[in-house]
Amino acid sequence: MKTIKSVFFAVLLTAISSVSFAQTIKTKNNIDDSKIGLQGYSPVSYLDLQSAQKGLKEYKATHDGVAYYFTSKAQENKFKENPEKYLPQYGGYCAFGVSVGAKFRVDPNKFVVKDGKYFLFLNDLEVDARQLWVKGNHEKLVNKADGNWIKLSKEN
Repeated sequence: MKTIKSVFFAVLLTAISSVSFAQTIKTKNNIDDSKIGLQGYSPVSYLDLQSAQKGLKEYKATHDGVAYYFTSKAQENKFKENPEKYLPQYGGYCAFGVSVGAKFRVDPNKFVVKDGKYFLFLNDLEVDARQLWVKGNHEKLVNKADGNWIKLSKEN
């Protein structure tokens, strides 16, 4: 009986930690249940080519539980050599949204590359967050977003 309780307890702890890990990934990254980052767009294309390019499933790397797709094996290898360099700012959430204290999904075609980083933005019928960012002071917006991200990266 003691063995059954021990096994049950171990299974329960594993299940709880798996759910907790999944929630942590989603809290810090703009992903759905598929755990595919950037909606399948290549992080290397954003930074190196300043272009939004859809990646291919055959060129894939996983970093911190999030899968990223690339347009070529060369891009995949570049990412694997230095994944932190190619990660989107604010986990891929809308940079303008983070600057005002909120997490918004993004349009992967709306982005800005500046100072060796790329920032993604919401775009819908009423708000073009990229335009709001470009018209604002980049450095001040980044400082506000960086400060807000400390709290937002811990919230659902």
